[in-house]
Amino acid sequence: MNRLTLAIGNKNYSSWSLRPWLLLKQFDVPFEEIRIPLYEAGSKEALQALSPSGLVPALIHGDVKVWDSLAICEYVQELFSTMAMWPHEREARAIARSISCEMHAGFGALRSSMPMNCIKTFPGKGLNPEAEADIRRIQQIWRDCRSKYGKNGPLLFGNFTIADAMFAPVVLRFETYRVELDDDARAYASAVLELPAMQEWLSAASRETEVLPRFEPYETTT
Repeated sequence: MNRLTLAIGNKNYSSWSLRPWLLLKQFDVPFEEIRIPLYEAGSKEALQALSPSGLVPALIHGDVKVWDSLAICEYVQELFSTMAMWPHEREARAIARSISCEMHAGFGALRSSMPMNCIKTFPGKGLNPEAEADIRRIQQIWRDCRSKYGKNGPLLFGNFTIADAMFAPVVLRFETYRVELDDDARAYASAVLELPAMQEWLSAASRETEVLPRFEPYETTT
């Protein structure tokens, strides 16, 4: 099998990059990482050489290029079909796909008012009625999945799945903006933050030196 190569953006800021990266790491799938700092001189050209959309993430596998975070996760599951990247049980798998697609396509208010920033904290910033509605819906998803399907472990479907990868950037946003969560949601968020792969990502993000003003809309609070 040709080696996988994953092109990603800045770890501090790129929520879309985190999703497939975390999946590959959690399942110990070997891959080469190409990090392209975004919005710098030459960034656009470097991205277009690897990604048909000119965006990250992009997975390169021989002559195949996949340039969407959820599509990459699905492609990797097909390559490694013996790995349970989706839940085994049909109902749980359907729900996992549904919430992954909802995360992929929705929650625009949360995304825009609380951009991902792994290394700074902005307590209370970005809250507005639309973002608060997104936060309530996300917590409902987490509660329902944990209650119905998460009895065998601390994650949405017990063990780590693509659904957890899709919601991982939200966990980081809740941490950065110190969002108040109910007990069940807080326990789930803590479990995601404690994943070894997540800790590896955060450690690397803390060593990055790029500062992108578009992702720094609020005064830093420490």
